[in-house]
Amino acid sequence: MSQQATTTPLAPMWQPSRERIEQSRMHKFMLALEQQGLRFDSYAALYNWSVEESPAFWSAIWDEFNVIASQRGSQVLKDPGKMPGAEWFPEARLNFAQNLLRYRDQKTALVFRGELGERQQITYAELYLRTAQMASALQQQGVTAGDRVAGLLPNCIETIVAMLATTSLGAVWSSCSPDFGVQGVVDRFGQIEPKVLITVEGYFYNGKTLDLSDKINAIQKQLPSLQALVVADFTGQPHSIEKSSSWNDFIDSKATEIEFVQRRFNDPLYIMFSSGTTGVPKCIVHGIGGTLLQHLKEHGLHTDLKREDNLFYFTTCGWMMWNWLVSGLALGAQLTLFDGSPFAPKPEALIDLIDEEKITIFGTSAKYLSALEKADVKPRQSHQLHSLKSILTTGSVLPPESFDYVYRDIKEDVCLSSISGGTDIVSCFALGNPILAVYRGQLQCRGLGLKVNIYNDEGEAIREEKGELVCEAPFPCMPIGFWNDSDGSRYHKAYFSRFDNVWAHGDYAEITAQDGVIIYGRSDAVLNPGGVRIGTAEIYRQVEKVEAVLESIAVGQQWQDDERVVLFVRLREGVTLDADLTKTIKQTIRANATPRHVPAVILQVEDIPRTVSGKITEIAVRQVIHGETVKNTDALANPEALDYFRDRNELQQ
Repeated sequence: MSQQATTTPLAPMWQPSRERIEQSRMHKFMLALEQQGLRFDSYAALYNWSVEESPAFWSAIWDEFNVIASQRGSQVLKDPGKMPGAEWFPEARLNFAQNLLRYRDQKTALVFRGELGERQQITYAELYLRTAQMASALQQQGVTAGDRVAGLLPNCIETIVAMLATTSLGAVWSSCSPDFGVQGVVDRFGQIEPKVLITVEGYFYNGKTLDLSDKINAIQKQLPSLQALVVADFTGQPHSIEKSSSWNDFIDSKATEIEFVQRRFNDPLYIMFSSGTTGVPKCIVHGIGGTLLQHLKEHGLHTDLKREDNLFYFTTCGWMMWNWLVSGLALGAQLTLFDGSPFAPKPEALIDLIDEEKITIFGTSAKYLSALEKADVKPRQSHQLHSLKSILTTGSVLPPESFDYVYRDIKEDVCLSSISGGTDIVSCFALGNPILAVYRGQLQCRGLGLKVNIYNDEGEAIREEKGELVCEAPFPCMPIGFWNDSDGSRYHKAYFSRFDNVWAHGDYAEITAQDGVIIYGRSDAVLNPGGVRIGTAEIYRQVEKVEAVLESIAVGQQWQDDERVVLFVRLREGVTLDADLTKTIKQTIRANATPRHVPAVILQVEDIPRTVSGKITEIAVRQVIHGETVKNTDALANPEALDYFRDRNELQQ
């Protein structure tokens, strides 16, 4: 049992006011359902109904958010007992872009901010017109329903226009950020054979201008499917990209209307990619309707996003949070986009945006908040933050100490929602809730309509104990499959091989006494010294309390017929790991966790390998220290960091 289960009831760090609850769409949704004879005295009651009567729930979501479709059909769920294999709204016909472009007025839709201070802004009317111009051009290029269009792009306005134009035609969008290496891009786009590639001539990062000419020339030579290469002007610098058209020359400037191609609910919308650190990335195909319904639910109910809100998420176009962010257009909100280093020219650069753009919902990574705290940034003292009502974090586990930091040093009256899901479902299994309290170290709730549970090794549901996070019933945003996986075997192996007819997500987690969720790390990174399972996040949260430590990574090393825990630490500049610091780290872990959590070996490294989306990769480090080959270093943003872990004499002792 968890320690929390045996102690006094946990006090919340934040609770919504009665006014905030009553103004939330979640509350109003519950009241609307009561008009149909249902009764909910709590979120838990609503959640239970949403998973036990899931067809009725998802039908209610369709109605609540007025999904635009040429046809809905009478059947909500076909083959409900199959997982995978169940099919949602099999008779429906709709278009994703049409739902995101339902507003065509003079309200601001997008604001772009760059790290050098650039600012661009367009209205919903302008967004529709620019999408029409690109859609017409793609159509003239021969792009039709089911074709793939790829973007190697920064997080800018043109990226959203290109995605909307592609999906308005019923074609399939896939994107990577421009910091991917040549092989990393080819490993992804080469599998899906795009007809058109849209990119930029360069981008800015950490004060540098990076030219993409050589990279794009090398990539297009390895993509024989390309019929057109379009280059948007982003840096204003000359380039030498071959066989390309400029954005302005490519678009149809005379086009003013979009003919939205109606597609089936389960036709492909996005192709997204696994991190690829253990081999060629899996191409995960997400459907039109499932993505739309899930994002409407998450934005509208769980995030409480309204038309008057300004939604920001620090993300690149190679991370699923970009796909999640852009769906905010369906609710008519303003989206603020940022591209560049979050710490350029100063650590509080993104915090400045909150005040400058009046951001109401600020999304970032757990590591960003940790880095802010390490940099001694205290926005509560230096910024107004009047507009800010919610902070969202994901990418890695948000430790309890970061909850303390937010409420102590950023803002006291803010809904801090740690959210967790992934590329696999292009959304969240557990996330925020405007009508619930925030408890230290916990995700507020499981997402409506997703029958999430925790299983032990025997496949039994458990509470207040650590185990495997699963989903026990079909849900609309399950992938429709993997690309080039005709018999579905790779898809089945990825999620359904552990428990029959149950989605196993690969997270090591717990459902708490407060009905929240704690994530302890990835199941495949769980440590197992002496047969005791330990989530890596349990160690990280203790280690990073130590002032000298900037970040850490823990892996299991096979040792004398067992496994021992090895901890690598990246320290503040000028600090060296000595016997005293090693003792401090071990004592901190022992005092706040258990003796089992204390690493057998602690070593210093200059850098820690991470994927392009910013996640540290325990698997790659584990492979290196065991002398194994890391199959796909192109999936890493800093593959050179692996050298700090290779052939360490200390690991042979």
